[in-house]
Amino acid sequence: MAPSRWIRPEAYPLFASVGVAVGICGMQLVRNITTNPDVRVTKENRTAGVLDNFKEGEKYAEHGLRKYVRNRTPQIMPSINGFFSDPDLPSN
Repeated sequence: MAPSRWIRPEAYPLFASVGVAVGICGMQLVRNITTNPDVRVTKENRTAGVLDNFKEGEKYAEHGLRKYVRNRTPQIMPSINGFFSDPDLPSN
């Protein structure tokens, strides 16, 4: 009886959206710690100072998702957008 008092079904979407946001933040944190050339976790790498490693920076900035969406149209649902914006709609 106690859990139904504190967790109501109306709050489930809120929990889901906050969970997704925390997941995205965690994913970005892990990505930055593991692949960012400017982040140095170990002591040996921190003593190197400022590095001019343009290849590594380019590899980090041009990740797979960016390469995938580079030549795509910036539309979420292009078929629906085309259907509603096409002036040659069939008339009944």
